[in-house]
Amino acid sequence: MMTGESLNMSYLTPYLESVRPNFKNGANFAIGGATTLPKNVLFSLSTQVLQFVRFLQLQSEDLVEKDDLQKALYMIDIGQNDLAGAFTYLSQASQVIEKIPSFISEIQDAILGIYKHGGKNFWVHNTGPLGCLPQKIATRNASNLNDLDDHGCVKSMNQAAEAFNNQLRALCEQLRLQMKDAIIVYVDMYSIKYDLIANSTAYGIKNPLMVCCGYGGPPYNYNSSITCRQSGCTLCEEGSSYVSWDGVHYTEYANSIVASKILSTNYSTPPFHLHHFCT
Repeated sequence: MMTGESLNMSYLTPYLESVRPNFKNGANFAIGGATTLPKNVLFSLSTQVLQFVRFLQLQSEDLVEKDDLQKALYMIDIGQNDLAGAFTYLSQASQVIEKIPSFISEIQDAILGIYKHGGKNFWVHNTGPLGCLPQKIATRNASNLNDLDDHGCVKSMNQAAEAFNNQLRALCEQLRLQMKDAIIVYVDMYSIKYDLIANSTAYGIKNPLMVCCGYGGPPYNYNSSITCRQSGCTLCEEGSSYVSWDGVHYTEYANSIVASKILSTNYSTPPFHLHHFCT
């Protein structure tokens, strides 16, 4: 939501909010840990689309105006959990890459499903460098030293992320031809986030692969048995320049940089500014 804060926008109301919600600023159908597959489980992408359809059926003028549903910007950011999950039961990156078309197909179905119900504006994030997450590096197969790139990230995982992104970009190009009255913006989150690692000193970051909230000290401060907020974990000083908060999620410092890069439109295809959708 850093980008929303930069635009002075309120946080989106969770669709499953138990108290009477206010959807004037939009609705959030996402949930942490969500994946594209398997379908129709809590809370896969297809289930989130079904919740969106139910939202349309239940919505009334006092919640949100019908015209706003067509003017709304539909933001999609999913796929990293699918890749991470696949690496837990597949030993080769090539096997993970073979599964990517099934993930992309679910994203395609989601976009087409929203479009069918009136959505016209889509903001699609590609996935970040999975192999640069301290959790993944610290728990990798230590015997395969050749699987680390020049910046210490796991090459095989990043290759899978890049393969996913290539297919997602191709999907967006295809859908622009198919949905001629829609706007589909593809945002290169991978480049933004990898730059934080590759050029960390330019951002005042001394240890880009070290966790702020974790256990074990350098080089990663990550221990799968003592994770952030568990007894014994350590916490970096407030205001410290870290990329990773807990080994998976980014710090507020890193997210502020990511948000500014997104807002620059330098990583967007086509280069629409978010203000374009906020009029």
